[in-house]
Amino acid sequence: MARCKTTQRQRIVFVYVVICILTIGLTGRLGYLMVARADYYGKKAKDVQQRERSIKAKRGTIYDRNGEVLAGNKPVSTISVIHNQITEPEKVIKQLADLLDLEEETVRKRVEKVSSIERIKANVPKETSDKIRDLKLDGVMVDEDYQRYYPYDTLASRVIGFTGSDNQGIIGLEVWYDEILQGKKGAILTMTNARGIEIDGKAEERREPVAGKNIYTSLDVNLQKFATQAADKVRKAKQALGVRIIMMNPQNGEIYALAIKPDFNLNEPFTIQSDETSASWEMMTESEKQNALNQMWRNFTINDTYEPGSTFKVFTSAMGLEEGVVDENSQFNCSGSKTVAGRTIKCWRSPRSHGQETFVQGVQNSCNPVFMEVAERIGASKFYDYMIKFGFKSKTNIDLPGEAVGILHSKNNIGPVELATMSFGQSFQITPMQLLSAAAAAVNGGY
Repeated sequence: MARCKTTQRQRIVFVYVVICILTIGLTGRLGYLMVARADYYGKKAKDVQQRERSIKAKRGTIYDRNGEVLAGNKPVSTISVIHNQITEPEKVIKQLADLLDLEEETVRKRVEKVSSIERIKANVPKETSDKIRDLKLDGVMVDEDYQRYYPYDTLASRVIGFTGSDNQGIIGLEVWYDEILQGKKGAILTMTNARGIEIDGKAEERREPVAGKNIYTSLDVNLQKFATQAADKVRKAKQALGVRIIMMNPQNGEIYALAIKPDFNLNEPFTIQSDETSASWEMMTESEKQNALNQMWRNFTINDTYEPGSTFKVFTSAMGLEEGVVDENSQFNCSGSKTVAGRTIKCWRSPRSHGQETFVQGVQNSCNPVFMEVAERIGASKFYDYMIKFGFKSKTNIDLPGEAVGILHSKNNIGPVELATMSFGQSFQITPMQLLSAAAAAVNGGY
């Protein structure tokens, strides 16, 4: 019997010791959480009790070289609802549907959705948002916002680019300099109870947004207008599918104008401008619609490559003069064609010929046999090296997205025929921007 009591006493002592250890451990843990981790859990509790409504930062302005606004902002508002604070749901639904020009059913779904905050519509004109604010509807939030605005509509559309509904750049300078232009969002913080209802007497906390930085471009609005008019005139006269004009300062590479026709309206970037595409828009799948938009937004001067043709003869001439294989008085004879490695390659004037001519006359006549002869004297290896030096295998590093590079023959695969056709700009492809950048180097001393 005494033995049984001893065993029982030992068990009680053991349980007592375990409880003491657990109590000390819990007390220590509680002290650690209350003292060492107080700031961390205080912030966590505050996050749970606070409702955050973001305030968009004013996006930086894009200017031309003379200070003309190319991309600016106009004040708008974002209308949202907080489900737990709405006291007259039917009134809210009707008023918002009428003022925001939305279907009642669309508004109802958002008003009745149980969430901390639900956006009804963004980019609401200030006059409309002021009317909503004056109604003082419980649970309806009117927050300041900015909408991107392009005062010249279509001017330099593929260069300037545009932003989406979240004010984030999508194409052009808007996306290239997005981090600089975007700024930092602010917020309105409101204290709420466990049910998400604002606590009376608690003032809102406001974190001010930081506006984005402005950028000044090398574009000139007046020159851009002139280039655009010229491109439009040429397109109509030649019935061309598209026209591209670039105006560059050959001394420093600054772009004064970059016009592409047809263009699109930056204030309505998701509206197809092509009549042919517009007619079939409703019949397209979502993928086809996106492809059509991407094609409309495409900057053909840097995104696409083409055979430069006779414009490349400038570079063959520069190579020949630099290598000393030709001078102004060098004599050539054009018979209307030239046979290279058993293949007859014609002059553009064939079946007529240019006959006897100097190098200068050959350039003036844009005579293919003259340039084939010059390239032959230079040799395939050096000709290719010059193409690399002119930048046809590398990007120009223009500050626009999606720049392509030239598509050239491999150096080891350039035979006599390839060399001959390359001399007058065929059998390889480069971008218009590469062409103009190289042409600038040809006339500014080689830079």
